[in-house]
Amino acid sequence: MDPVTQGALGAAVALTKARPKQLGGAALMGALGGMAPDLDVLIRSHTDPLLFLEYHRQFTHSLLFIPFGALLCSLVLYPLFGRRFELPFGSVYFFCLMGYATHGLLDACTTYGTLLLWPLSNERFAWNVLSIIDPLVTLPLLAGIFWTLRSKSSAALLLSLAWFGSYVAFGMVQRDRAEAVAWALADARGHAPQRLEAKPSFANLLVFKTVYEANGRFYVDAVHVGLQTKTYEGESVAKLNVGRDFSWLDSDLQQARDIERFRWFSNDYLALDQKDPSRVIDMRYSLLPNDINALWSIQVDPSAAADSHVAYQMHRGDSRAALPTLWAMITGTDID
Repeated sequence: MDPVTQGALGAAVALTKARPKQLGGAALMGALGGMAPDLDVLIRSHTDPLLFLEYHRQFTHSLLFIPFGALLCSLVLYPLFGRRFELPFGSVYFFCLMGYATHGLLDACTTYGTLLLWPLSNERFAWNVLSIIDPLVTLPLLAGIFWTLRSKSSAALLLSLAWFGSYVAFGMVQRDRAEAVAWALADARGHAPQRLEAKPSFANLLVFKTVYEANGRFYVDAVHVGLQTKTYEGESVAKLNVGRDFSWLDSDLQQARDIERFRWFSNDYLALDQKDPSRVIDMRYSLLPNDINALWSIQVDPSAAADSHVAYQMHRGDSRAALPTLWAMITGTDID
């Protein structure tokens, strides 16, 4: 989830246990605690471009790490803000703990994948019920925090948290509806998917990107799930097969190992870029939900040295040009 939402949820939860004179400090500690796990993005390497993928949403996001992460936050924040807000160390730790505890669970509500049970398990939890950015999550939380700090009343805060819980539940319903439409679409095509997922598109819970695997191919579509359902059919692409697609690539080479790391990160939703056969794309994300144009990829180089890593690339595309089409999908309008 974006940092603003992470901080807002952390602050809101911390405020539920704060006394009136603690509200300002609780909100700050909860917000900073709620954002702190994403400091793992600083774990990077100039020589290994995939290192940050392995560590983002890893140990700092684990449920088992929460008390330790909160302690680290407290050790930093208490000298900076404890005296100013008249908070003893125990209170700073408690509010940081409440904020920190929200982070991994909120991230797991999105589609990226979070290692909630590390080091007991390397499974990436992605419940696919919230978009990475969604104003209908963030703005009510911010409004509840602002009103609580202004009025010293918790009514608006509790209302905003109730809205958040209801919105998450609504996301579960919408995800299941989208998956049902995708299963029906696959059946109509004569496919029996080995797996199928529906993921919310950018900033809404009305349009989902559905991806399923059948007969060695990925099929991508967009599904509108409003009062009525509507399908925006997409395209398909062959699933990556390293032996077929990179027959020259020995398994002992670093690039081969990097492909497997990227496979783990993407939950094996890998394919070749249709415009560049040396580029491996993550099928899960694209600007438009019925596209197969990925937002990130790795580049494989047959001339690279045996110990050379793949190149990691971001593909932002033209988001401004994509927005009218996405809006048409959100409103259930036909598109060309």
